[in-house]
Amino acid sequence: MAPPNYISPEGAKRLQEELKHLLTVERSKVVQEVADAAAQGDRSENAEYIYGKKRLREIDRRIRFLGKRLESAVIVERSAGGDQVLFGATVEVRDEDGQRRSYTLVGPDEASPSEGRISFQSPMGRALMKKRKGDIVTVQRPAGEIDLEIVAIRYE
Repeated sequence: MAPPNYISPEGAKRLQEELKHLLTVERSKVVQEVADAAAQGDRSENAEYIYGKKRLREIDRRIRFLGKRLESAVIVERSAGGDQVLFGATVEVRDEDGQRRSYTLVGPDEASPSEGRISFQSPMGRALMKKRKGDIVTVQRPAGEIDLEIVAIRYE
């Protein structure tokens, strides 16, 4: 059995909106394009038809994926606070060079490192979980280990 799919309420809402958009807008648009291309005759050499069918398979695959992820989703409300890093926390860390960065621990479906949202299952997320302000954690990266000091923990 697959592990639970933890997700924030905002992340679940984004996945539901994407699923709704695919079902109501994208899929119906592509179905119409495929029908129009099929009406043109010979389908074996009809690039619009072939591409449309491929795009339709991709949309259907994404719809199935989103449906399964939402079905197994465990929505985790943000904690009321606390001094420990848990799911949903925004953690400010200082690295060995004194640079500060903030990361919010989220589920894997809503992670976006460039926006400061990291999965709690990532190496950094696992290192930060259940730590407290002032703790120093060692994170294993492909480029080597790095020590981070937890400077602040917020729950927004």
